[in-house]
Amino acid sequence: MKKIRLGMIGGGAGSFIGPVHRIAARMSDEYDLVAGVFSSKPEKTIKFARQIGINQDRAYPDWQTMLEKEQQREDGIEALAIMTPNDTHFPIAHAFLKAGFHIICDKPLCNKLENAQTLLQAHKDSSQVFCVTYNYSAYPMVKQARAMVANGEIGDIKQVHLTYVQGNLAAYDPEEKNTWRHDKSKGGASLVLSDIATHAFHLGEYVAQTEVQEIFAELGTSFEERVVDDYVTCLFRFKNKAKGAMWVTNAAAGAEHGLGFRIFGTKGGLEWHQETPNELRHRHIDDFEQILTRRTDGKLHPQAEQSVFLKFGHPEGYNEAFSNLYKETATAIRHLKNGEAMQLPDGFPGVEEGLRGVQFIAACLASNEKGTWVNI
Repeated sequence: MKKIRLGMIGGGAGSFIGPVHRIAARMSDEYDLVAGVFSSKPEKTIKFARQIGINQDRAYPDWQTMLEKEQQREDGIEALAIMTPNDTHFPIAHAFLKAGFHIICDKPLCNKLENAQTLLQAHKDSSQVFCVTYNYSAYPMVKQARAMVANGEIGDIKQVHLTYVQGNLAAYDPEEKNTWRHDKSKGGASLVLSDIATHAFHLGEYVAQTEVQEIFAELGTSFEERVVDDYVTCLFRFKNKAKGAMWVTNAAAGAEHGLGFRIFGTKGGLEWHQETPNELRHRHIDDFEQILTRRTDGKLHPQAEQSVFLKFGHPEGYNEAFSNLYKETATAIRHLKNGEAMQLPDGFPGVEEGLRGVQFIAACLASNEKGTWVNI
């Protein structure tokens, strides 16, 4: 079968996330990257397109031109990956979705709640696949944890504790204010919420499979000179009456990544850390703790085994998890191209999950401002 023709907006020279998307697309072996806008400066887009093997006539000066030109081509793109500053996610995703393209969009879905709701309705009115890159949910051992919760292996969920502790903003740099993430008009009202806390929040609800109903949050910054938030602590009340907490920061000196969850039920608990992604700790109320490892010999739940790239004994991590989202998106696109109903895997992160992340951000901001519990 022919590969899916992919376009990209953002992710050019110097980007961290751009190469991740391109590696993920290649690892899935489902896409050909054929067009893009890789910089706000057209000359940089052309230069970068040449470097990665894209024809100059499909290296566009802006996304509006790309949309117009690709619609006119018989061999135009079929799917679009968006990795631009947060404030541009909505107009790009909305325009391309309405034009009939499949979407792979970085989180957060957008900065404004009303825009997220508009995207949700536009998606419901379309027949396109829409993926929001909550990629940590695509690790095999995270999928194993979700399946174990669904299977009742740790009982009824009682506590959910989440962390995402980084150190990249542990020192203040006067030049940081010149980057888009530190500009609230582009990155959103809270850097720490938009940049990493939405990942932790999504991971908790994904594995526990119960929604947060109320939030009590405190936001702040570690430096008076910094104009954006670099830490948040939250208390959670879940719909199933479970309780939880979250600690997220970009400013913990010496910390590397620190994303993880600890979820406890009436029979035991599960613990996973992204820094050791191939292991899942399973605690029993009346037996020894077990360390489950990524494997493909029938001992894990099928959802986990289907997400494994490499044979047992070979570690895999961030790029492979990201590629799982590209692979799952491609599978859904294939079904549609074959005239079949859209089929998405359990827990696939789509527009609904993207909206949920924007709702979480709004609730945290409101709680911090009011000093009270706030409903999502």
